[in-house]
Amino acid sequence: MSFEIRPARPEDAEFIAWVMLAAGRSHLSYGVWDHYIGRTEEERLAFLTALSLTAAPHPFHHSIFIVAEEHGNPIAGLCGYDPAFLNMGNYLQSLPEVFEKRRWSKDDQRAAFKRIISFLCCIPANASGAWIIDSVATLPQARRRGIISKLLEHIIAKGRSLGLKRAQINVLIGNIPAWRSYENRGFTFDYEKRNPQFETTYVSPGIARLLRGT
Repeated sequence: MSFEIRPARPEDAEFIAWVMLAAGRSHLSYGVWDHYIGRTEEERLAFLTALSLTAAPHPFHHSIFIVAEEHGNPIAGLCGYDPAFLNMGNYLQSLPEVFEKRRWSKDDQRAAFKRIISFLCCIPANASGAWIIDSVATLPQARRRGIISKLLEHIIAKGRSLGLKRAQINVLIGNIPAWRSYENRGFTFDYEKRNPQFETTYVSPGIARLLRGT
């Protein structure tokens, strides 16, 4: 293994922003962060960088990510968290800090919320007592090397060390390669949520919840 796995650091924020943007797109070219933030690619990445560096942690904060690093550069990442302590409430509390830093007006904020409603309707509930794994992505040139498998091993072990008995990962319906990859690592389908407006926006019927023991 030529890469090292380590906790993400503040200086990884720009890479973490790319991971979130790429993970949100899944197997498609347009994803949740594209739709929510809008604007240019550069502005989307700047928003997500600021989001990863807020004063308080939340489910998109750099402090809950781990990265694979090769030759001093991060090449893949994902995050894991216990929703009993970090959840969407923490995310919403941190958003004003990001809005201020990125100079979003109240109109900008309201428009973004309207755009994200169909996505929120399709997010599966967190399974009771589950360790949540999210925002999984690898640079294109580093794929097919088993890096995500190693990252998953590390993040699942962290959940297990905290006493959580199972892990959850959500997958966009239609992302067959990712679905099969997670099944090969012990995850099984639990349930899914679909929404016609979601499908119109993201070219996918909805989101599935996969579970496995830790």
